[in-house]
This record gives sequence, C-alpha cells and structure tokens, in this order.
Amino acid sequence: MSPMKVAFAIGLGAAAWLVFAGAPASAQGLELKFGHVGEPGSLFQLSADEFAKRANERLGGRAKVVAFGSSQLGGDKEMLQKLKLGTIEFALPSTVMSSEADLFGLFEMPYLVKDRAHMARIEKEIFWPKLAPAAEAKGYRILAVWENGFRHITNSRRPIATPADLKGIKLRVPEGKWRVKMFQAYGANPSPMKFSELFVALQTGVMDGQENPFAQIYSAKLHEVQKYLSLSGHVYTPAFVAVGARKWDSLPADLRAVLEVTAKETQAYVYATSERLDRELLDAVKKAGTLVGEVDKNAFIAASRPIYEEFGKEVPGAAELIDRAIALGRTSS
Repeated sequence: MSPMKVAFAIGLGAAAWLVFAGAPASAQGLELKFGHVGEPGSLFQLSADEFAKRANERLGGRAKVVAFGSSQLGGDKEMLQKLKLGTIEFALPSTVMSSEADLFGLFEMPYLVKDRAHMARIEKEIFWPKLAPAAEAKGYRILAVWENGFRHITNSRRPIATPADLKGIKLRVPEGKWRVKMFQAYGANPSPMKFSELFVALQTGVMDGQENPFAQIYSAKLHEVQKYLSLSGHVYTPAFVAVGARKWDSLPADLRAVLEVTAKETQAYVYATSERLDRELLDAVKKAGTLVGEVDKNAFIAASRPIYEEFGKEVPGAAELIDRAIALGRTSS
C-alpha cells in the first residue's frame, strides 16, 4: 500500500473512532442531571432510573445521566426554568406543561384519554405534529412521551361519588390552570401547590384532599393521611422527557442521538411498569385501610362540558385538537 493510501486509511480509522468511541473532550465525563418530583418507588423514579441505566450503558463513560428525584432540583416550574438556563439537562414535567404552552391543556381535559392505546394514537397524530412544536417555541425540546397516569381523588372528609360531593373540599392540584378550573366546576376549592409540600398540607389539614395516580399517592404515603380514595380516573396525564433547547443543541450530535433513542425506547418499560403498579398499588392502599369507592363517571363527564368549551374557545387550535383526539378514541382498542 502506498504511503498516501496508508495515511488515508489511518484518517478514516481515526474518524470512525471519534464517532463511536470518544468524541470531543468536552463531552468526556459530563454529568447530565435529570430532575423529577417523584418519591422513591414512584413511576417517575422507576422511569428516570431505567432511562439513566440504559443511557449510561450506551454512553460508555462519555457522559453520565444522574437522576435526582423527590424535588431535589426544585418543583416542576423551577426545573423548567433550570432547563432554559442550562443548569440541569432533563426534567419530567406533566400537568405543568399546560402553563408553558397552551395547547398542552389538551391533556387537562377530563375523560379525554380512554386508555394507553388511545394515548398512542394521540401521541402519533397530535402530540408530535402539534404539541411538540408548541413546546419548542417556548424553548424546550420533548424527547419522549412517558406517563404520570390516570388520576384519582383522595380526601379526609367524605366519600366522593359525584361532583356535588366535592363542594367545599380544599383540594390540592398541580400547577396548571385547567385542573383548577375543572375542580372549580365540580364545586371543590382547588389550590395549586408543589408536590413536595403536599403530605404536610394533608397531614395538618391545610388541604382536605388531592388527586394523583396510584404510584404518586402510594410512594408519597398520601394514603396514610387520607381516609377516602375515589376511583374517578378523571384525567390521564402523560409525562414528558423535556430538555432545554439551547443546552441540548450544545451537546455533541451523536450523544444527543443516543439520549433521544433511549428516551423513546424507555416508553415501553414505563407503560408496562405503570400497568403493574396500577394493579399492585390499589390493593396495597386498600390493605392499608383506605376506604375505596367508585364514582358516577357520567355525572363527572356531564360536569366537565364547560371546561371543554372554554378551552376550545380560549386557545387557538384547541377545538380542532379536541375533536381529533375524540375521533381517535373511537378507533382505540
């Protein structure tokens, strides 16, 4: 082989090594912080830890994803701000995204998402074409859609079977205006509050009740300071693997590719884990002594109509998305 060909071959080998083994020195040993509000044992914690494990295996020491749960890096709003500032790399917002980009209020509409098969259709045909760009316009990128889950009402005062039973109940809700409007329409007194403050608020009577998926209720021990659990399933909340656009764009392209593929692949684990927790944790809450009851879902659906109307009128493009999401539910398995 001629000296020129030898040099060319060496050059190709060096280029391949940079792509697959050890790109820029700036990425070597980089810590990528992933913040969320979930407590140990929550779906958020299990999901973020699984993502970190898979990503770190693929990154091979170039960078390391480190998950910080229990609001260690702040509440949802604080973490979204930190994404923009670039002081953390990942967050897992859910309801709060409706306060950042109006179209995310779609996932605040009561009884809109029927099941995970329906959600998969919404993700493909509505989320990625419409909502993801709305988040990007606000300075965020969404890498994947995970799950928070179907939400249910707990309280310390009485069983909740119809909206009328919520009258006068001081109810903690997440930081998103449509959840406030929804429970106001049902007759409750809703107040937004950080998840990290919720247990003490329930324990001291500052709040009478709250609403969350089983995984959040059980992992945060909320059932220990709540007498009643009402199986309302009033909202299905996705969770979004979010990054700050500016910080994200500053990372090496091949590193970004690994993280994005891994985030999307982790969704199957998230869904399977959530289904398992739904079964196991309802039984655990019952065994702990919480009184569990059904609700009149038709009554709640009827009381929800004004929220759909207001969202459809107030947010440009929302009415079209609502209609499309409902139509997708008719073909859901």
